Amino acid sequence: MFMGEFHHTIDQKGRLIIPAKFRDGLGTNFILTRGMDGCLFGYPMDEWQILEGKLGKLPLTKKDARAFVRFLYSAATECTLDKQGRINIPQALTKHAGLTKACVLIGVSNRIEVWDEAKWEQFSDDAEENFDDIAENLLDFDF
Repeated sequence: MFMGEFHHTIDQKGRLIIPAKFRDGLGTNFILTRGMDGCLFGYPMDEWQILEGKLGKLPLTKKDARAFVRFLYSAATECTLDKQGRINIPQALTKHAGLTKACVLIGVSNRIEVWDEAKWEQFSDDAEENFDDIAENLLDFDF
């Protein structure tokens, strides 16, 4: 399980340090792809395989299903950690997430997310301000 928030910088070559707390769970190789809300999603291989199984069950006859699968797969890339615990983020993913220099990596249960720091702060501030309403609007959410 991934959790926590870590601040790092992406260098001019597109390399980003993956926090040590995330490395064991991700493994040496993992999948990085476009995420929702303007971030990137990183999945360990076993979680990616589970996701692939679910995506494979989406109906090809549904336009939204085709678009979602295309969007997710077309930018997906296998990342390999180097000896310093860094990955190289492809330009298409850097562009999607608007990554410039300051980044935030967060753990979200079965995946990690990579955010541009300014985008994360805005998202986090909005979510915090509306947290009670968000929780109230979730159906079948039971603590």
